[in-house]
Amino acid sequence: MEKKKNVDRLIETLKDDDEHVRVQVSDLLIEIGEPAVDPLINALDDPNKNLRRGAAHVLGNIGNSKAIEPLIEVLSDENKWVRREASGALSKMGEDAVEPLINLLDNEDWRVRGGAAWALGNIGDKNAVEPLIKALKDESGFVRGGAAWALGNIGDERAKDALKEALDDESGYVKKVAERYLKKF
Repeated sequence: MEKKKNVDRLIETLKDDDEHVRVQVSDLLIEIGEPAVDPLINALDDPNKNLRRGAAHVLGNIGNSKAIEPLIEVLSDENKWVRREASGALSKMGEDAVEPLINLLDNEDWRVRGGAAWALGNIGDKNAVEPLIKALKDESGFVRGGAAWALGNIGDERAKDALKEALDDESGYVKKVAERYLKKF
């Protein structure tokens, strides 16, 4: 019971405005590990953006796959820093997160599709190559940029033709990413 109270107090401290405090508390929660997972998952719904962001960060570092679905929900958070932290956390979940992230490439929210593409690129699983090639045709430049980066980061030969086509993309960022990674092939 005392340990749960301590975990809850630490999680509340993630709301602090001082980033140094939040970093120290995050490190402590990561050290605690599994006993902090459920309270951190609950914290993903808190109105405080620092708490949601910190909870996502810690969950990613703990790496419990129980957090995958709740982190996926956070990819549509109103705050972009919370969304980015959730995408980064999902990146650390590895193989268990690949299929759920691939499924998100068809989500109606471009922010969710983009976060999924970036996370897949960080994971580097070749099962994501074909869905990411499809995402290179997305209406959102953010999603296309994430898909181009992900494909380049994965480095699979199947992406070569799609990245060549991306050299004609309307987004300068997508073009630069495609150009940079095509040099690797």
